[in-house]
Amino acid sequence: MRVHAGYDAVTGQRHRLTEIIPPGPQAVAQAEAARTRMVHEVDERRNPRTAATVNQLLDRYLEMIDVSASTHLMYERYLDKHVRPFIGSKKAGALGPDELDSLYAELRRCRVHCKPRSKVVDHRTPRPHECDERCRPHVCKPLSNTTVRHVHHVLSGAYKRAVRWRWVATSPVVQAEVPAPKPPDPRPPTPAEAAKLIEEASADPDWGALVWFTMTTGARRGEVCALRWRDVDLDGRTVQIRRAIATDGRRNLVEKDTKTHQQRRVALDEETTAVLAEHKARAEEAAALLGRELTGASFVFSQSADSSESLVPSSVGQRYTRMAKRLGLETHFHGLRHYSATELIAAGMDIRTVAGRLGHSGGGVTTLRVYAAWLAEADQRAAAGITARLPERPTSVSAVERARTAPRLPFEKTAAAILRRIEAGELSEGEHLPAINRLAREYEVGVGVGVQGSRLAADLGRGPYSGGRRRCCSCA
Repeated sequence: MRVHAGYDAVTGQRHRLTEIIPPGPQAVAQAEAARTRMVHEVDERRNPRTAATVNQLLDRYLEMIDVSASTHLMYERYLDKHVRPFIGSKKAGALGPDELDSLYAELRRCRVHCKPRSKVVDHRTPRPHECDERCRPHVCKPLSNTTVRHVHHVLSGAYKRAVRWRWVATSPVVQAEVPAPKPPDPRPPTPAEAAKLIEEASADPDWGALVWFTMTTGARRGEVCALRWRDVDLDGRTVQIRRAIATDGRRNLVEKDTKTHQQRRVALDEETTAVLAEHKARAEEAAALLGRELTGASFVFSQSADSSESLVPSSVGQRYTRMAKRLGLETHFHGLRHYSATELIAAGMDIRTVAGRLGHSGGGVTTLRVYAAWLAEADQRAAAGITARLPERPTSVSAVERARTAPRLPFEKTAAAILRRIEAGELSEGEHLPAINRLAREYEVGVGVGVQGSRLAADLGRGPYSGGRRRCCSCA
């Protein structure tokens, strides 16, 4: 059954809605129902306007999104390797959530999409070579949940636009099940480890100034590399974070907005101001040796003598990692940002202030969820604060004493009842206590409770246990 639905929004050719009716005695009725349904969809403009494939949709989406060059290149790589080979040739309107679930399952199985049970070898290099112990049998490694969620995010954005363009009626991505995000696990350096890092970095004063500045301000790596002297006010002890240095995915450095596209002003403490002042004096001296002058456009942290070139963010991270490895520490440059957040929270700073220094939006939700590592010291203070507001803890009372004064549990009440019978003279000294079964029936308790009650009565000094029976006397 074919229904004319105008002209294709992508190719401009005649667009038809097509549905295949299986043969059978109800074929004519089913075909008429399908025709009526499709005609109504066309009249109500609920039908897909194109027979474009997923590849065509992704191409159009990548042309229109406004992201950084590195992010755009990352999206292209994800789609080329993990999406297009599987569902790229399918019609965008025919893709279902079951096929997306199958795609995500494949991504979580193996990142190179090998054939199951195939004897693939992972070679050490793609060039012609003689295999040795470094060329090993292939072991499947799944994509991380974070990467699968990135793929899902790209597909979701593409289909949202497809719905708005009326390329498709609904988005199948909404119903697909995406893997759960990785739980945040910030691991900032401890104060002792931070001291070691500062001491080691200070062997190179310029490098030590960079590490100190990052540790105290919590600035991102790209933001530190993009900082210029015109953004630093040593007299007012503030620094304005406006831009960041990043790569375009092809090893070219570009200057762009911060991650959240927001500028922020960060106050500096007295010690950090002194560190930057000393660092600036060294930079001015190095520039003077070349007959140059340090200007406001000069980078604060640079390896060039006149500070005209920024540092490479990846090189900064690699140098820090090597330094930490020499000290026997497992940490990375971003851990300095974790350290700044956790120390500020431990010092009692409110979350909104910490979020403002770090450049987070959302009122501090990200700060608490990601950057506030568990702090033993702060946790102990919290526990002490709760305890200080609680009423005085009552002294503990033993079961024997409670049975004498205020029996509460069934076996305590049973023991107290036996004690009252002895004190009332119903049971005389030297006489056997009733059998356990009789006690249980008499006091309407279980046999186990009766045993506990009689033993507690013995502990009260009124009936030592002897030969399976209780005697109401003070000696065996």
